[in-house]
Amino acid sequence: MPTYTPPLKDMQFLLHDLLRITASDVPGYADLDPSFTGAILEEAGKLAAEVLAPLNAVGDRQGCRLENGVVYTPDGFKGAFGKLKDGGWNGLDLPQEFGGQGLPYVMGTAVGEMMVSANMAFNMYQGLTHGAISTILAHGSDEQKATYLPKMVSLDWTGTMNLTEPHCGTDLGMIRTRAEPQADGSYAITGQKIFISAGEHDLAENIIHLVLAKAPGGGEGTKGISLFIVPKFLVNADGSLGRRNAVACGKIEHKMGIHGNATCVMNYDGATGFLVGDLHRGMRAMFTMMNEARLGVGLQGYAQAEAAYQNALAYAKDRLQGRDVTGAKNPNGPADPLIVHPDIRRNLMDQKSFVEGARAFVFWGAHLIDRSHRTGDTAAEGLISLMTPVIKGFLTDKGFEMTVAAQQVFGGHGYIEEWGMSQFARDARIAMIYEGANGIQALDLVGRKLASDGGRHVMAFFEMVKAEVKAHDGDARMAGFAEPLKAASKQLQQAGMFFMQHGMKNPNAALSGSYDFMHLMGHVCLGLMWTRMAKAAYTALDAGAADREFLQAKIATGRYYMARHLPACAMHLARIETGAEPVMALDAAAF
Repeated sequence: MPTYTPPLKDMQFLLHDLLRITASDVPGYADLDPSFTGAILEEAGKLAAEVLAPLNAVGDRQGCRLENGVVYTPDGFKGAFGKLKDGGWNGLDLPQEFGGQGLPYVMGTAVGEMMVSANMAFNMYQGLTHGAISTILAHGSDEQKATYLPKMVSLDWTGTMNLTEPHCGTDLGMIRTRAEPQADGSYAITGQKIFISAGEHDLAENIIHLVLAKAPGGGEGTKGISLFIVPKFLVNADGSLGRRNAVACGKIEHKMGIHGNATCVMNYDGATGFLVGDLHRGMRAMFTMMNEARLGVGLQGYAQAEAAYQNALAYAKDRLQGRDVTGAKNPNGPADPLIVHPDIRRNLMDQKSFVEGARAFVFWGAHLIDRSHRTGDTAAEGLISLMTPVIKGFLTDKGFEMTVAAQQVFGGHGYIEEWGMSQFARDARIAMIYEGANGIQALDLVGRKLASDGGRHVMAFFEMVKAEVKAHDGDARMAGFAEPLKAASKQLQQAGMFFMQHGMKNPNAALSGSYDFMHLMGHVCLGLMWTRMAKAAYTALDAGAADREFLQAKIATGRYYMARHLPACAMHLARIETGAEPVMALDAAAF
């Protein structure tokens, strides 16, 4: 069975050496000294490694079952959920006025990674609730906040998001779920939603569904969509649970992965719903949850790769196969361990350099969210909005690729279920699809985010990278980072110029290259993170840090990424500059 060890040392390095959070002007960061963050991460890590990780294979093997309208989660999930509640982990970064602990989002991100690595399917019950809370916080009325949030923060109640319908996924303007106004100010919600994660389960006493529906007078398309709170059980004036609402799970999907999470078809038959925010402005409200979910899904991509990498590394050190071509490294045994072979090293370095770079990228993104929310910094808000499709799309694409690479280290054993490696790949696969398939992320990046606010945010990013490169002029130690980053950044800017020159005349010229642009930008972002991490590691070494081996390994891993992965930027640029012709040359009927 696979094991999991929380990467506490790496997380502390990111928080205190890279982001230097205690020196930041973000309110709340000054309190996050290393001993405090270390204690939180250690306790969360124990829960992840000792309680959640052992249930990962159980959830995969058993899945969920639907009986008489009730979804039963796998053995052990209820007990683990109780421990999650008792520890107050869901409320770690949520407002104190509703029962949370009020810590910065970056701490919730670090804790969330460990939960996802240990048991992705289980963590979704909590993660979706967190997103629903954020939406109600941003758009709900004071009465709605008082009614729902304390119970959701405590995980007595959980939350969902209901967007997709059988005939439409991304194109939400086509939804058919109706909301009919009632005399008491509520709405009667009728329709069917599919692919609803955690839509029904036995872990909480109530489930608060956030449902997109069309009310009369809204017109066609997404402009006519409103957002509604539709509780599984209605809530009485005194906060107690009332009658069962007219919403039920019709079936649960049998999926490739995340078997421990119930993916439900939800049927609404005149269910009582309550408008969230303004009528016909539901998309704006739902995107609060969607944007948080997309960051969380990007985290899922590298968190699954982290767990898979740990097990591949252990196997490579233990499994004896063949002899090192330069001379036996295990002369007293029948063969050398796998890890001596260059191709295994390449495989493991691919995984390690991606995971550590991705973690830095997401922690930095969480820092931007904190800066935006806690200081009102509009530049930080614009930058994280630009980065969201890259975090979601690039990290989940590469994260899945790395779980497959980890599986490959095991050879035939990686294909056998009892070794557990296939679960990481199967679970990671969904992250490329849900919360907006990655092709949609690429279109969002190129079609919307690059031009947002007149291109101010992408230009700010280019300047940020340029300043990073310039900061290392004359530093020979940093040449292996700054020079590749400079070249990759120029290639990214060249791709952007191609879109500007050709996109208006032929939009397909830009859209055909959007996926490559997302990956090109992803590599530049990880290159930026590795450059910053290398500098932080050198600074710590120069200051006489005790853990020299860790810091030297960090630098070597970063050099590997810059030398072996940033050259992919040239390939992506070459593809982009072919334009639309190779992509669109074949008539649809000719396929």
